[in-house]
Amino acid sequence: MEKIVINTPVVRSEILVGENWESVRGMLPQRGVVIITDDNVRRLYGENFPAFPVFSVLPGEDSKKLTVIESLAEKLLDTGVDRTGFLLAIGGGVVCDIGGFLASVYMRGIRCGYVSTTLLAQVDASTGGKNGVNLGGTKNMLGCIRQPEFVICDPGMLFTLPDKEYLSGLSELIKTAVIGDRDLFELIERNHTEILKRDPELLAKLISGSVKFKAEVVTADELETGLRRILNFGHTYGHAIEMQTSVPHGFAVASGMELATEFSYEKGYIGAQEKYRITDLLNRFTLLTDYKIPDDQMGQLILRDKKKSGTDINFVFTEGIGKASVRKINLNEVIDFYKRFRDKKK
Repeated sequence: MEKIVINTPVVRSEILVGENWESVRGMLPQRGVVIITDDNVRRLYGENFPAFPVFSVLPGEDSKKLTVIESLAEKLLDTGVDRTGFLLAIGGGVVCDIGGFLASVYMRGIRCGYVSTTLLAQVDASTGGKNGVNLGGTKNMLGCIRQPEFVICDPGMLFTLPDKEYLSGLSELIKTAVIGDRDLFELIERNHTEILKRDPELLAKLISGSVKFKAEVVTADELETGLRRILNFGHTYGHAIEMQTSVPHGFAVASGMELATEFSYEKGYIGAQEKYRITDLLNRFTLLTDYKIPDDQMGQLILRDKKKSGTDINFVFTEGIGKASVRKINLNEVIDFYKRFRDKKK
């Protein structure tokens, strides 16, 4: 087991990679605990949950809305949870988002911790304190930053994931490697077969590498005023693709990374060889999807991106494997590139 720490002015957050998830029992208060999960996770692991009240939501992105938060808050109130309460989220990225958001607003904030059950959550969603719910067709428009006290990442839980959900998590792992860790990228390149077999020792190493990088970024810039923006690589186009087509998050981000990589190449930030290595790796894991979003619809979706500022947007480019930069560019430039990219694909 490896412990990775995020220190912020408010809380110390510990990410435990390789820890058995059932050890969470020893990390919880004796009373005032509630568990948030989804129906799939409850079916698979619910018999071994700690003996506290459990509230379950429907799996998937449709649960990331304020009506669900309101319903859960009422259940916490009915259960008698007060400001000394503790919320334990056991699930993937959606459950961690819901749990963190609810913990941040219920009675102006209660303590929380996560057991991350998906690769997507273990390498990205549960680390860093970002919690968001969707507003209509706009991804994560309502949100906050609140660090969990702990996150347990047990690679053994990944064996119960459907193939598509497992692959979705690989996308965020590749993203981390592209923007900040060349060695991690090469480790993924060399171990395609073992990754698909879900080798637990290798997965622990990959998850740890991803979390370490993100922890460094979050510690330096918790509120995303500068450096942390690089974690959005592929997400400007990716979120638009996700909300328009309802493909899984990781597959949408993979297509967003392909676009951002091609955009970086067009601007001269990377050469042809590195562009090929990035897109080839995404293709080898069958992460790229055919989304066919018309130009005008993509433009409307990007105009609603929360990263925009007036007529500009903070766009993340790759400057080579393991290096990224954030540049403020005009929204029309982002939309125009998409049009050129689609024309080349036809």
